[in-house]
Amino acid sequence: MTIKNTPQQLDVLIIGAGISGIGMSYMLKTQRPHDSFAVIESRENIGGTWDLFRYPGIRSDSDMYTFAYSFKPWKDKECLGTADRIKHYLHELIDEEGLEQHIRFQQRVVKSCWDSKKARWITTITDNGGENKNEEYIIEARFIVTCTGYYNYEKGYTPEFEGYEDFKGKIVHPQNWPENLNYKDKEVLVIGSGATAITVVPVMAKEAKHVTMLQRSPTYIVSIPSKDRLFQLISKWLPSKLSNRIMRAKYIILQQLVFTLSKRFPQLVRRFIRYQNSKALSGAVDVDTHFNPRYNPWDQRMCMVPNDDLFESLREGKSSIVTDQIARFTKEGVQLKSGEEIKADIVVPATGLDVQFWGGMELEVDGQKIEAKNLTSYKGMMFSQMPNFVTIFGYTNAPWTLKAELTYGYVCRLLDHMQNKGNQVVYPCLENTDDKEDLLDLQSGYIARAKDKIPKQGSIFPWRNKDLYAKDLFAIKHSHLEDNVLRFDDTQALKNFHQKAELSNVT
Repeated sequence: MTIKNTPQQLDVLIIGAGISGIGMSYMLKTQRPHDSFAVIESRENIGGTWDLFRYPGIRSDSDMYTFAYSFKPWKDKECLGTADRIKHYLHELIDEEGLEQHIRFQQRVVKSCWDSKKARWITTITDNGGENKNEEYIIEARFIVTCTGYYNYEKGYTPEFEGYEDFKGKIVHPQNWPENLNYKDKEVLVIGSGATAITVVPVMAKEAKHVTMLQRSPTYIVSIPSKDRLFQLISKWLPSKLSNRIMRAKYIILQQLVFTLSKRFPQLVRRFIRYQNSKALSGAVDVDTHFNPRYNPWDQRMCMVPNDDLFESLREGKSSIVTDQIARFTKEGVQLKSGEEIKADIVVPATGLDVQFWGGMELEVDGQKIEAKNLTSYKGMMFSQMPNFVTIFGYTNAPWTLKAELTYGYVCRLLDHMQNKGNQVVYPCLENTDDKEDLLDLQSGYIARAKDKIPKQGSIFPWRNKDLYAKDLFAIKHSHLEDNVLRFDDTQALKNFHQKAELSNVT
């Protein structure tokens, strides 16, 4: 492995060319055109999640009027966007704004080290493509913005099932879907009840002999129209920017209303969703068994289906649903704890994600190794005693991009402020490390498994996320940058903190 001698100098280094990274690069180009920046992407293509997953029917589980950027209206009639259409949308923005020149494909960030003397992040990157394959080079950047999502792109999560190797059919994980998988006239078993499972079941059922969805416990599933009538009406008469604002306002209000009602009146929302499920299934499935979650609405993320497609598949008998637990795999399928056996030619374990922060890169501050679990989140984007470092992390209870856009704007405002004041360094200073809580207020399995991997949050703002767009508009977009938490150019206090933290860990 060789390393190029001369480090490249940049103002901002963006890591990841998914929807977050592309949006951040657009904002830098338009709001701070004098800044030099690069987008590092480990894959061959843009798109992140929407390029990685290739399973049948993959689509957004949020409406596209709020999941798409506010600065680039979503013009399709479909409310839930397919992966291909989302990638096309992102490519349009890249071509329109000339962003491709800033994206470096097949480059992987290995390690990033903050040097207070230089006031720079010294980042080691491996070139995995082209003539410079396996060659490493260094970028020294004033500011880092990570847009790597929160899961491991190399592998998903699969529980350790007994007898897994005994199964003679095909096991296909949604995160590693093979091209041209033939499932026509096959018996398919999909394990899981989340967004992936409810997406893939009705699509595969159109060609498969039968698809069985095996869930350990039910989830809340809500059907929405695939096309919005209001959009169909106003898009004929109004300019796209205005119609987009109206649609975004509509869905933001609906999302916040449903979430607030779910938290304040959970039994009311539960009864309403179960009534809608019963109506859509018309007696084809026992709702009390298979659509009766053990948790309250929005303790886990709700799942949306377009035009009752899952319910229609169940009604027509093309698919079925079983609520039970796996005892073991057999040669022909799975044995359930109830004693029932489900036979299958293909098993799809839609069992969740393997959570990973910052794409797996190593982090150091002034020689001290940083672990995500020891950090505390500031406004859901920065971290305690992490200088010139922002992570784009969207909402878990609303479309991801709403929070991402607030963060884009905050980063540009912060850079403007530092430039005007002549500051080189900024970081949130956490003096009281007590009273920490989990960063994500959801009970989903993939989050529960990752509690020892991800940062924490405090009990009060700004160390605690508001998780409501309306509140974040004031707390992030219209807030004063200089508060009692952010420290500017106090590098000695930063070094002292990390040295003490390291000594504490040793003892």
